[in-house]
Amino acid sequence: MFTLIFTYLFGGALAGSTNEYLHYLLPGILVQTVVFITIYTGLGLNTDITKGVFDRFRSLPIWRPAALVGALLGDAARYTMASTMVIVLGLVLGFRPDGGVLGMLLSVALLLVFSFGLSWIWTALGLVLRTPNSVMGVSMMALFPLTFASNIFVDPRTMPSWLEAIVDSNPITHLATAVRGLMHGTATAGQIGWVLLTSGVLVAVFGPLTMYLYSNKK
Repeated sequence: MFTLIFTYLFGGALAGSTNEYLHYLLPGILVQTVVFITIYTGLGLNTDITKGVFDRFRSLPIWRPAALVGALLGDAARYTMASTMVIVLGLVLGFRPDGGVLGMLLSVALLLVFSFGLSWIWTALGLVLRTPNSVMGVSMMALFPLTFASNIFVDPRTMPSWLEAIVDSNPITHLATAVRGLMHGTATAGQIGWVLLTSGVLVAVFGPLTMYLYSNKK
């Protein structure tokens, strides 16, 4: 829906033609779509806790974090499915990136790595907050500013200098830039490395914290 609305309602005004804008927009929409989906790991975990499934898993003779790690890794299938839907829609509308099939595959792979790291934050929230609605509310409250105050929809060079500085420091902006670069064959090692480093930091910080909360949850 976002792809169709922004491409055909605003594409001509923003980029001069809908086709040109589609090539800028679609990688960003891909990022936004998958990033929003990451919250469902924490939401699902909190729902399991509320319904008592969490206690059942803890009573089984399995590695204690298995259910948590399995859910996080299993979400890769959800991210891949969402990515496929966005890219297929783009191809139908005329999206033809210069990076070809390899560029699209690499961009999705990079997005999956970042999403895995980001999902640890919402998983930690799922263990701390009391209801699924609160997990959803807090997660969306954080994600909306991050995704809309980024370069997903427009080039930040058209913004006021103070807003451009904020957008340029946004991690979602760096992610969208790297994904867009991979798709169009213009990505640099620095852009990709920044995303990988950020993903590693997210896992290093929130992974142990989530495991601690998981092990000590009562």
